[in-house]
Amino acid sequence: MNQLPPLTHQFVSHFGEMGSRWGINRTVGQIYALIFVSAKPLNADDIAEALEFSRSNVSIGLKELQGWRLVKLKHLAGDRREYFEAPQDVWEIFKSLAEEKRRREVEPTLSMLRAALVETPANDADAHAQKRMQQMHELIDLSSTWFDDVARLSPETIARLMRMGSSVKTVLDMTDKLKIVRRKKEA
Repeated sequence: MNQLPPLTHQFVSHFGEMGSRWGINRTVGQIYALIFVSAKPLNADDIAEALEFSRSNVSIGLKELQGWRLVKLKHLAGDRREYFEAPQDVWEIFKSLAEEKRRREVEPTLSMLRAALVETPANDADAHAQKRMQQMHELIDLSSTWFDDVARLSPETIARLMRMGSSVKTVLDMTDKLKIVRRKKEA
């Protein structure tokens, strides 16, 4: 990895370190970072050489990244090797990550909760647990529906919506303050 330009080296190293926090291993994080910042598609041999990884580790990492839809396979004319590139649109990357996290983590939880909610509680403890599970199901279901709605928006609209966060917080804070003033007047 010493042959990488300093800025690229720093980025690749950071993604490797953060990989375990994001649910991927160091190697996969570094492979993705290299592909992401590369000006041209890379083949597995290029990646293995640049990162000083074994070819088999690179192949396994590329398969995982393809499973997450974070890299796209590309063929170059006159070359039988497979090349890989990251989607150019960072919003597409963000949506792919969010959709895959949802498919792998949220959907199984919703399925488990749905199954638990149709059960007849055997005792008071189960009834209480089921009530709490219902609340969790409603929250996860609501956030999933919201995500579906947001995912259909254009990247420009999503960016505008995200920038509104502080404005919305200000409006909500003002609304809360008005409620307090009204309650004091009514009291």
